[in-house]
Amino acid sequence: MEYRSLGKSGLKVSALTMGTMTFGGQGPFAKVGNVDLNGVRRLIDMVIDTGVNLIDTANIYSMGASEEIIGEAMGGKRKGGMLLATKARFPFGDGPNDRGLSRYHLIRECEASLKRLRTDVIDLYQVHQWDGQTPLEETMEALDSLVRNGKVRYVGCSNFSGWHIMKAMEVARREGRIPFISQQIHYTLQAREAEYELLPISLDQGLGILVWSPLAGGLLSGKHKRNQAAQEGTRQFAGWTEPPIYDENHLWDIVDVIVAIAKDRNVSGAQIALAWTLGRRGVTSVIIGGRNEKQFEDNLGASNLKLSAEERARLDKVSQPPLLYPYWHQAWTAKDRLSETDLSLLAPYLS
Repeated sequence: MEYRSLGKSGLKVSALTMGTMTFGGQGPFAKVGNVDLNGVRRLIDMVIDTGVNLIDTANIYSMGASEEIIGEAMGGKRKGGMLLATKARFPFGDGPNDRGLSRYHLIRECEASLKRLRTDVIDLYQVHQWDGQTPLEETMEALDSLVRNGKVRYVGCSNFSGWHIMKAMEVARREGRIPFISQQIHYTLQAREAEYELLPISLDQGLGILVWSPLAGGLLSGKHKRNQAAQEGTRQFAGWTEPPIYDENHLWDIVDVIVAIAKDRNVSGAQIALAWTLGRRGVTSVIIGGRNEKQFEDNLGASNLKLSAEERARLDKVSQPPLLYPYWHQAWTAKDRLSETDLSLLAPYLS
């Protein structure tokens, strides 16, 4: 297993992270999976044996059940130096203050997560989504206080836009607060929008990148085929609609290339898709999940898979998104006065 620094911090995290959205199976998350306590114990032992040292969860996953199962499975002990990451922002109750990134909500939910996880400190506490009503000064101060009070070691964001991140980083600098050390984003062969702003910002600001749903909800695993109904037992069959698919033909064109390379390599399509993401510049760790041990075991195999330059080129070409404004305009003079980060973004369009 490869270990990478999380942003500018000294924290080393494994290239693969254990995802836990399938743990608990309560409410709408039952569509994703329902791994019980005994299953979680086996999965934790499996990923530790492979070298994974980070578990990512969220308070909203099965309304706390995912955190509770992790806490019980770990038994209050950090096996193998395991790190814990969780998130807060979404509604956790019906009251007006039971959501958002206010000081009230963040501190209350952090303390609740600590109890469910049976731990004294959360290694990475992430705000799960932007809150347009709470002043950023309040949010960053609340996160800062959690770090300084020893309840959290590092803070990060998830599902922010580029300007959200830059505004938060500036507020942290101006107010003398602990800044974000990472962001968690959706980034796959099927969804490369993060390359427009989120990846360049991470490189520029020294943020680590954790990637959620790297197989597009299983659509890039090779199990799903063009003109076929969703297979029973998959989240698509259960009606889970995240991430959205805007161009099915393009999706299946990508899957065709994934499957062809996987066949030549004698590995699964999932491993090919994961290996592509792991090799992208700026990516720190890719979050893998599954409904069972077989799926986790297969995904873990991606940690040792290195794609050739030719294989990467095929995948890059079939999945290349259009160049949006102002980037197509900047591409006219890209070799003039753009930074190395900007040039790396525009490189595919300059050949």
